[in-house]
Amino acid sequence: MDLTLYVKFFLGLVAIINPVGLLPVFVSLTSHQTEVERNHTGKVANFAVVVILLVTIVAGQHILNMFSISLSAFRIAGGSLIAIIAMSMLQGKLGEVKRNKEEDREASGMESVAVVPLALPLMAGPGAISSVIVSAAEHDSFINLIGMSLTVVLFGLTSFTLFRMAPVIYKVLGKTGINVITRLMGLLMLSIGIEVIAAGFKGLFPSLLA
Repeated sequence: MDLTLYVKFFLGLVAIINPVGLLPVFVSLTSHQTEVERNHTGKVANFAVVVILLVTIVAGQHILNMFSISLSAFRIAGGSLIAIIAMSMLQGKLGEVKRNKEEDREASGMESVAVVPLALPLMAGPGAISSVIVSAAEHDSFINLIGMSLTVVLFGLTSFTLFRMAPVIYKVLGKTGINVITRLMGLLMLSIGIEVIAAGFKGLFPSLLA
């Protein structure tokens, strides 16, 4: 069991999903709720994220095979998407890649925001799903899939803890502090995206990059 792989996978999820950067959104979406209701929303949202990512780990490679998509091609596509989201994060924004105006309007009229738009697409968005599919396809042994599944569960628990402390963290860090963290996560995420793209090109054109 390669613990380095799981640590890298966990940090990748932290960078791409960026639960700290989502705290202002979580506080805003749950501003009308009591503390108990807010904690319940955070629990449901993170449970949904864990379920979505676990299904992605199990079914990701089968989806690629179904559409006859090579892992290298998906690496380039997924890495490009991760890089686009990262560029938005570097500007201190969530970006409309994760959430668009129509989803904003739909969310404002919903009583429960835990699954949509919080879990999907804000947390388990295209970037996170692409990253998980690539990681699961690269390390597809049974023990690695189990290890990554446990890592996803650990991430869900960590994110839920942050959401429980959201009001306090938001007050301590403020908008500026959260923007700084979002930009740092964006830089890390951009590095991950470039690395994934490079691996994709190396797989598609091994002779050119030899």
